[in-house]
Amino acid sequence: MARLDTINSISAMPKPLRIGLLLFPDCMPAGLFAFSDMLHAANRRANRVLFETHYVALRAGTIECAQGVSLRVAESLDHANPDAILLPGFWAESAQQVDSTIVANASLVSVLSTRHKKLRLWSYCSGVCLLAASGQLNHQPATVTWWLAGAMAQRYNKVKWQSERNCIFTARTATASGVNGYLSIAHALIEQHVSPDVMRDLVNLMVLPRPVQPHRAFQAMSLIEQSSSLLRQLHALVEQLPAEQITVQRLADRLGITERTLARKVSRETGVAIAAYARCIKLNQVSERLIRTSSPVSAISAELGFSSDSNLRRMFKELTSLTPLEYRQRFSR
Repeated sequence: MARLDTINSISAMPKPLRIGLLLFPDCMPAGLFAFSDMLHAANRRANRVLFETHYVALRAGTIECAQGVSLRVAESLDHANPDAILLPGFWAESAQQVDSTIVANASLVSVLSTRHKKLRLWSYCSGVCLLAASGQLNHQPATVTWWLAGAMAQRYNKVKWQSERNCIFTARTATASGVNGYLSIAHALIEQHVSPDVMRDLVNLMVLPRPVQPHRAFQAMSLIEQSSSLLRQLHALVEQLPAEQITVQRLADRLGITERTLARKVSRETGVAIAAYARCIKLNQVSERLIRTSSPVSAISAELGFSSDSNLRRMFKELTSLTPLEYRQRFSR
């Protein structure tokens, strides 16, 4: 009788969720590695196999990924027959480069377009564009890395783009913005299939990117996420200058262009006026220090060159609707 109970108990356990980590030429695989590690740790923490991850590709063989990394894949997408697949991002600095990658991976896009509706399709960063090109996001809410939002809305207008959100799950699809978007997807899976407590344990024990999403005012405000050379130069300059010394004239002079040209280009690329955009860059530095350090606001204000603590507090609350203390309590680890 006891043996029968054991057999029944084992048979009643849910089958592992089989996830294909999809590699394709010039993809950035680092997020897939981290995603797989997180799910493996969740299995260890739950003391049972809830997730199985396998690297797959359109065809088995060697895949030439970004930065000269070659990876050998044993299973083709058709042979693996996973429950879900995760598409990583690829390196791109313009919508034109995204278009070129989609064209170069036309065979993969075609195969994705014919996948059965039971297959769950997940992607993050620029990889979302491949999923959109396949038509599998049509009539679905989805998000994408912020600087691609306008181009994707024009090219794939059947998708219900919601680029102001960091991660969107539906019954069949998941999309996440940013190079660390895989973390949001893993986070949701672990909370759903294991528990929020297990996810908190993994955050404490593993070396992970900061798991709490930033305030929406600071989404994609890091220098490396900027889509053009001008924006990257502008970010670096604003971060170097004391807040009190930042003016549109000084920024234009240091960048070697006219104020009018700077204002026009920044507005065109970000949809935000140059003064407001520069202010957001500087206040993003404040937000990072609030999250990552225990420094008092007075020290942060002095370090970043604000004219006074009260001025920093006023500007920060105008942008986020939170005081620095409230922000630290809500967003710090």
